[in-house]
Amino acid sequence: MVMHRSSKQPILKVALAVPLRRLFDYLPADNDTVPQAGQRVIVPFGRRTMPGVIVEISDQSELPLDKLSRLIEYPDDGQLVFTSESLALLHWCWRYYKHAPGEVVFSALPPLLRKPGGAIPPLPVQYRLTPGGEVRQQQPPGRLKAQMRLLDVMTNGAATEADLRAVSSSWKKSLAKVMEQQWVSCEPQQSAKLDPGPGPALMDEQQRAVNDICANLQGFHCHLLDGITGSGKTEVYLQVLEKILAQGGQALLLVPEIGLTPQLVNRFRKRLGFEPVVTHSGLSEGQRLQAWAAARSGLARLVIGTRSALFLPMSELQIIILDEEHDASFKQQDGFRYSSRDVAVKRAAGLEVPVILGTATPSLETFNNALNKRYSWHRLRRRATGASEPRWRVLDLIQQTMNGGISAKAMQSIADTLGRDEQVLVFLNRRGYAPVILCHECGWHGACQRCDANMTWHRSSGRLLCHHCDSAARVPVMCPECGADAIQGAGEGTEQLEQMLGKAFPDTPLLRFDRDSVRKKGEFDRLAEQVKTGESCLLVGTQMLAKGHHFPKVTLVVIVNLDQALYSADFRALERMGQLMMQVAGRAGRDQLPGEVILQTHYPQHASLQTLLASGYEAFADELCTDRQTACLPPFSYQALLRSDAIQKDDVLTFLNQAKQCFPGGEAQVYGPFPAMMERRSGRTRWYVLVQAGSRSALHRQLDDWLLVLQNLPSARKVRWAVDVDPQDY
Repeated sequence: MVMHRSSKQPILKVALAVPLRRLFDYLPADNDTVPQAGQRVIVPFGRRTMPGVIVEISDQSELPLDKLSRLIEYPDDGQLVFTSESLALLHWCWRYYKHAPGEVVFSALPPLLRKPGGAIPPLPVQYRLTPGGEVRQQQPPGRLKAQMRLLDVMTNGAATEADLRAVSSSWKKSLAKVMEQQWVSCEPQQSAKLDPGPGPALMDEQQRAVNDICANLQGFHCHLLDGITGSGKTEVYLQVLEKILAQGGQALLLVPEIGLTPQLVNRFRKRLGFEPVVTHSGLSEGQRLQAWAAARSGLARLVIGTRSALFLPMSELQIIILDEEHDASFKQQDGFRYSSRDVAVKRAAGLEVPVILGTATPSLETFNNALNKRYSWHRLRRRATGASEPRWRVLDLIQQTMNGGISAKAMQSIADTLGRDEQVLVFLNRRGYAPVILCHECGWHGACQRCDANMTWHRSSGRLLCHHCDSAARVPVMCPECGADAIQGAGEGTEQLEQMLGKAFPDTPLLRFDRDSVRKKGEFDRLAEQVKTGESCLLVGTQMLAKGHHFPKVTLVVIVNLDQALYSADFRALERMGQLMMQVAGRAGRDQLPGEVILQTHYPQHASLQTLLASGYEAFADELCTDRQTACLPPFSYQALLRSDAIQKDDVLTFLNQAKQCFPGGEAQVYGPFPAMMERRSGRTRWYVLVQAGSRSALHRQLDDWLLVLQNLPSARKVRWAVDVDPQDY
């Protein structure tokens, strides 16, 4: 490979949002802007122009200099969208996760800055009364009522544009008039001031955790905050954050789901005395850009966000916290497939700041790191309210009479609990009315035409929906196969539970929490507030109810069925089942009333289930770790999947077999091809090849060598393929 040098001008290595595993070389634009790594640029690319980001400045190129194009412009007046720290993290990400550099870089930008017309917003301003304005504000309003309402907002200090917008839809016109009269001055907005309110007294376990974490704020340190549900992990976060923020630092708190942010924001606002900045995919593009800009400028003291918030530019970032670190949604499952937990630990190490991983049910990777003292392990084993942990009751479903999936004994317990004016949560991680419809005469069932899955019957809408590809169809009146009037549902979903329980307890309010029932903005919060009134009620829901929610009057939890995980082909299924069980159980008896959890199962003697119920999650995780070590499975080995899909199965198998044949010899082993657990999805056939090694470095050495060959295979052009490092889903 010939490298061409330039002694006169730099070679700019630019990341573009294209699925190619390389950077692109350009020459600086013909203007006075000095190019810097981290700048956004507009470049010619083929017959079009595209936004890019300078990630490196070099004096070498693989191409002759007269073949290099020049940048067209710098759209942000020379401002940086990435710091050197951010670029170093992104460089590590595309190297570690074997993904196209440009797609990694652009995934870290807010959507509006991924477009040619996007721009960094100006720094926000605030408005303050001048001495003349203070005099005018004391006088009668006269005909200037609209202007005087704006002045009134500034009586106690500076007001932001959001404050003025709340006064009137025509606030800009009124503001222009008071500015013209020099009654108001404009100044850069100041970052929020910490004004902490009183918190509850800490228990000894919490205080030890706070003391240990605060003693290690200078430098990188990874803390596992392992606390049972209701043990006060959030209060530990708050106490640590108070110290960080008092020193002028910024903090980042990652949560797994959008639904967890409103209650967290309310709690943090009340305790810290200012409004945290929130960012997630449910916001508008403009809102996400404003959150990004606030983080970048330092105005955002505390950012609460989902997975993508991890890449926000925060120059004074002093701590990263992952709440519910075990949650599967922290792993991006398509495109740039990264683990938020692992990247957060990497970012904290690069910044030399602490990271806290909080959970009641640690992932086995985190558990093993704590067990081997790579992480500090802080155990919280008592509930902060003083309440005892709920009592487990296992109901064997063999030969039991069932009604809508609930046994007669469980129904009696529900009736007894409601009779005491308490609340009941019935958990089933399956939405819809029934997971399948079938013909009782010939056995026909409603299968998805594009996936290896049955279509779920949603009775309220009269539709069959595939929860994997979103295909929809009408529910047939007669069997499409034999014409019989014998169509019926098989199995239960939350919609059916709602109907059955509504008939059994007609005088009790019944609230359903799943993706179908809480689609409207604010609907989840409205239902949650109704629960918190304490009125006797029934809650029916999926895993969106399983974590983070504090419902003091819920004293009974009924887990309808988790048996499918006990004998799953996925080696992570037992771990996830244990986590989900403990999270759901943690909703019961969180206040002064005792709690009970009923688990319905056909396999009460299952060894892992017995360990979990008798000895708790730590013993359960330790037992699973022993099994994984014996089987040489993660976290005691390191894996990557070569995923491939296409419309034609033969194209997939041809590519994967050729890929396996050209795998370089070494310490890693290659297995397959294997079909995905759902082989056909959205009309495409999915298979993979598994690579496994005893060390992370050995795995990556061979993956890097392999990728050089894979991208040149002719069969690779007929399929979609990607490498998934540290896969969580098969």
